[in-house]
Amino acid sequence: MDTDNLYGQLKAILIDQFELDESSISPDADLYDELELDSIDAVDLLVQLKNITGKKISPDEFQDVRTINDVIGALTNST
Repeated sequence: MDTDNLYGQLKAILIDQFELDESSISPDADLYDELELDSIDAVDLLVQLKNITGKKISPDEFQDVRTINDVIGALTNST
């Protein structure tokens, strides 16, 4: 899955599952400060992404994730 598809899937999850406004979602949006996700939301997001992509982001990798671009980068670098 390429980065554009990942971004689209991630955006769809944030809109559908977390009820975020589409206009608030951008590649540079901070998951915690701007989108107001908490740690439980982040875990839920990872589960949703794993179901779609089959890729798992380790807790150590996700510790450095702050933006949507960071999530996409972690997914494209994970196995």
